[in-house]
Amino acid sequence: MKTIASQVSEYVKTKPYLSTALSQGIINLTSLAREIQPEIEKALRKPARSGAIVMALKRISDNEEFLSTHKIVSLLRNLGDITVRSSLTDYCFKLSETLLLAQAKFLTSIKDKKDIFYTSSRGVGESNIVVSSNLAPLIEDLFGDEICIDKIDNLSSITVKLPNENVKIPGIYYFVFQRLSWEGVNINEVISTSNEFTILMDEDSVNVAFEVIKNLKSL
Repeated sequence: MKTIASQVSEYVKTKPYLSTALSQGIINLTSLAREIQPEIEKALRKPARSGAIVMALKRISDNEEFLSTHKIVSLLRNLGDITVRSSLTDYCFKLSETLLLAQAKFLTSIKDKKDIFYTSSRGVGESNIVVSSNLAPLIEDLFGDEICIDKIDNLSSITVKLPNENVKIPGIYYFVFQRLSWEGVNINEVISTSNEFTILMDEDSVNVAFEVIKNLKSL
């Protein structure tokens, strides 16, 4: 059953900037209630008292979820460097007893190379290796005996440095990826360390993704 409280909550959840402003207590709830009243009544298909909408907004602004949103926004304003890389290739290999040996040979081969991109991640049954595309022939030579599950070319990456306190605040990645999703950015892979995360996407999406992440600093 739809209620005023549930519809007000759903409305606010679709407005990230509004939820942040509510958590900061900088919005006149009475004025906001009058502004959104037509939308709430449309969703309910019946009249809704302004006073009841104000009470629902008050409960939301005191809710821990929205308070934590304020903490996330405060942290995102202190994002560090944003680094963009292009012309990348992502390999996914099935785990094997020889895969690490192949990786060791690859690392030895590139140890003196500068201005290249390399990162890897290991799961339960597979391992991904992302490299600058000009290293693809070397990968395919050294990993020729491994089972390649998938290979994706023409990727770009964005690496973001996070403040150290990011590990103590839940919801940061959700907050960032939600906004990327709203802009239609499809993430191929996510690689993270304690204070950095790297996302891989199609090269056609990197400009939009960069703008989304850059604008997080000014929320």
